[in-house]
Amino acid sequence: MKSWTSRPVPQLPGKMSGLSLFDTVRGKAATIEGRAVQSMYVCGITPYDATHMGHAASYVAFDLLNRAWRDSGQTVEYVQNVTDVDDPLLERATATGVDWRDLAASQVQLFRDDMTALNVLPPDHYIGAVEAIPDIVPAVEKLLAEGLAYRVAGTEGEPDGDVYYDVEAAGKASGAPGAWALGDVSGLGETEMLELFAERGGDPGRPGKRQALDPLLWRVAREGEPSWPGASLGDGRPGWHIECTVIAQKYLPAPFTVQGGGSDLVFPHHEMGAGHAYSLSGVPLAEHFAHAGMVGLDGEKMSKSKGNLVLVSTLRAAGEEPSAIRLAILANHYRSDWSWTDEAFIEAKQRLEAWRAAVSNAREGSALPLLDAMRRELADDLNAPGALAAVDRWATETESFSGPVSTADRALVADAINALLGVEL
Repeated sequence: MKSWTSRPVPQLPGKMSGLSLFDTVRGKAATIEGRAVQSMYVCGITPYDATHMGHAASYVAFDLLNRAWRDSGQTVEYVQNVTDVDDPLLERATATGVDWRDLAASQVQLFRDDMTALNVLPPDHYIGAVEAIPDIVPAVEKLLAEGLAYRVAGTEGEPDGDVYYDVEAAGKASGAPGAWALGDVSGLGETEMLELFAERGGDPGRPGKRQALDPLLWRVAREGEPSWPGASLGDGRPGWHIECTVIAQKYLPAPFTVQGGGSDLVFPHHEMGAGHAYSLSGVPLAEHFAHAGMVGLDGEKMSKSKGNLVLVSTLRAAGEEPSAIRLAILANHYRSDWSWTDEAFIEAKQRLEAWRAAVSNAREGSALPLLDAMRRELADDLNAPGALAAVDRWATETESFSGPVSTADRALVADAINALLGVEL
């Protein structure tokens, strides 16, 4: 699948060092070991709705990590998926009378346009679930062959043959150091897991399953649903979690450096993905798991069911500047839960104008100290609000400066804000 086009990232003098990132599994900040090549997988959209602010905040968060690595002189291998066939997509297509393929294609293109506008660096590999099916099928067959997956008999109109991952067998089979057992990623108890599993696409009450938390690996063909050849599995389509695992294992080293996504993906998605990965390869999926907070609207949870989504495309169509949208996101630490408000967006637009005015009046020798301050903040768990505050202080000091303007400092400040924060002045 085609990704989007990146705008050039300015090269800055010096480099960032000592990056730390909060690791969900460890429950604390971890120092990310420096190396020539870092690797990152960030879970992508299910394309049945436009990019809302929760999506945007998550991808901007991991764009900061991408930029921090690059600023420290490291190459980044970045992979993102698109779940371009899944129940929510098919349900939305049926409800709106649009072919599911056309709906997916239109929403993927809108997402690309939004990411381009927000200056989010594109993944090196942008892979759809459909195009990954030839790799998913043998992975599911392997899990079946090794006794870590099983077929479920059909009941009440459901066909025979759906394949589920056996979380208990997989946990018992992984007794080596670094192995996976249910709960290793999320740290949740069974009661919490069951509640979230039901809320987030799982089917704990499916008859015939060995354990309520066993996730779907392969859904055999149903009348009226799209399906693909599944070799010994029979025609069908993949479950959600196995999709990301197989894509990550194909395009990234094992383990790769950071698995990223929104905090709503910790369980079951990243929990199950980590299990699948260890069962398939005997190696952990990722060295670190990092998660962005949830975004609400005026203090209330933002959701499609409530219809209270703030869409990036709607703001852009109304003439709002993408740089201001990005600044409004960056004003919140990526791990925090926060709400989009009109007042905060007005502040972001005012901040953007203040920075632009200050850059035009940059004094000699002021850029390098600012660059150092921004790097220190971002190296500390991607503290974007701290980096924004550093620029604010610089802008306030610049306001009262009446001496000669430095062209070199003006250019360096603009480049630093662009390269590190992704904000174009």
